[in-house]
Amino acid sequence: MSATKSTNIVWHHGKITRDDRVSVMKQKGLTLWFTGLSGSGKSTVAVELEHALVENGYHAYIIDGDNIRHGLNKNLGFSPEDRTENIRRVGEVARLFTDANIITITAFISPYRADREQVRALFAYGEFVEVHVKCPLDVCEGRDPKGLYKKARAGQIPEFTGISAPYEEPASPEVTLDTSELSVEDSVKKLLAYLEEKGRIRLA
Repeated sequence: MSATKSTNIVWHHGKITRDDRVSVMKQKGLTLWFTGLSGSGKSTVAVELEHALVENGYHAYIIDGDNIRHGLNKNLGFSPEDRTENIRRVGEVARLFTDANIITITAFISPYRADREQVRALFAYGEFVEVHVKCPLDVCEGRDPKGLYKKARAGQIPEFTGISAPYEEPASPEVTLDTSELSVEDSVKKLLAYLEEKGRIRLA
């Protein structure tokens, strides 16, 4: 975790509390942290989950791995150190979104278990939901929607997760989606059922 370099700073609170937001927005914010190999279906399921939530009247937003590297994290590469910093920053952003009472969906490979646990530690109990988008490497590589595995096998992408860099599967994720067996629709249904069971949403 990066050391704090800023001094003489204090946290400023507004007039609106978390309870106020829950009352107005009729929902309870949390972060669904999707983790899995490239090509496992993280972004695809995230997009459909966001759509389903909004269609049912909930405030939801996706923070996607590729999108965040266009701006906030454009100065980071894919070394182990940069991957850790990438996840640290995203975790802080997701925490703010959750505090704003948004159902936040992050879609990042986030290959290191320790990094994910550092993010979990930022949240109150029940507000961080680790979603393991599980899919065998050969299936992910067969899909290869961005052509990244092909480039990695050719040595054009160093430190590529699953090929030349490790992926540490979650030890005890709240939800596991095996996308080699579950369709996108069924994956979304499983997540909605989880959120409803936990009292975060109520579907008609």
